[in-house]
Amino acid sequence: MTAALAPATVLDAADWQARRRAHEERADAWLTPHLARRRSGVKHPVEDFLFTYYSYRPAQLRRWHPGAGVVLRDADPAEFGRDYHAGADGLTLDTERVRARRAESITWIRTLLAATAGRPAQFGCFGLHEWAMVYRQTQDEVRHNAWPLRLSPAATAAVVEERGVRCSHFDAFRFFTAPARPLNLLTPTRESQHALEQPGCLHANMDLYKHSYKLSPLVPSELVADCFELARAIRTLDMRASPYDLTDLGYSPVRIETIEGRHEYVLAQRSFAERAAPLRTRLIAECDRLLAASDG
Repeated sequence: MTAALAPATVLDAADWQARRRAHEERADAWLTPHLARRRSGVKHPVEDFLFTYYSYRPAQLRRWHPGAGVVLRDADPAEFGRDYHAGADGLTLDTERVRARRAESITWIRTLLAATAGRPAQFGCFGLHEWAMVYRQTQDEVRHNAWPLRLSPAATAAVVEERGVRCSHFDAFRFFTAPARPLNLLTPTRESQHALEQPGCLHANMDLYKHSYKLSPLVPSELVADCFELARAIRTLDMRASPYDLTDLGYSPVRIETIEGRHEYVLAQRSFAERAAPLRTRLIAECDRLLAASDG
């Protein structure tokens, strides 16, 4: 017999509607400019990344879920979808049904997050993963070729060769150019992900957003939005420290090719690691709550 999540939280209509409205307004501040650009065919290398790289659609991010074990009084099942059912006290997520579909994913995410949290943070990469993604490419070949590189292709390559690359994140490493891959200190794979990810990595911290939405609707949408907000801020640093010149978009460069720039980068990287830690802890706690109930 599967244990239920207890005790249930019961929200009156005024309370849950206020939470839903606040979430939608928060999401709209991110989504409205993106959707306007998409309608106009305008691309933005910083602001659009979370909507193009990750699989969560704008409408999914905007849609509010209370999380597992929450009962909504006076809620219309049609507004929340097939995974909700009406009970004596109100509408609630069919946690057993969703958890059964997501069991393997919950375990995988929990294991990765805990392994990452248990390692010391490393701050010596200086964001060179973005440089390795354009290494030995021409301006026409680089991914964001509508935007110029700050240095010439030869000078960009020289920075990579001089500094070396210390990337531990597979989903960054897989976008390295072929000649850049042998220059990396590690050879990350999907299979080694649990053994390599560490809490100082910008991409590991950005991926908290991915892990949170893969747990939705079992986790509250406010947690997903918190992870999105962090990922958005990290992406800004990621591109400011990249080899691209985005000053026309209002992004001053973090010149990691200089001592001063590397110092600036590490300070920001440490700050993001500190912001990510409680989010990672919250996600682990949500996974533990779900897994404990399924084992009961």
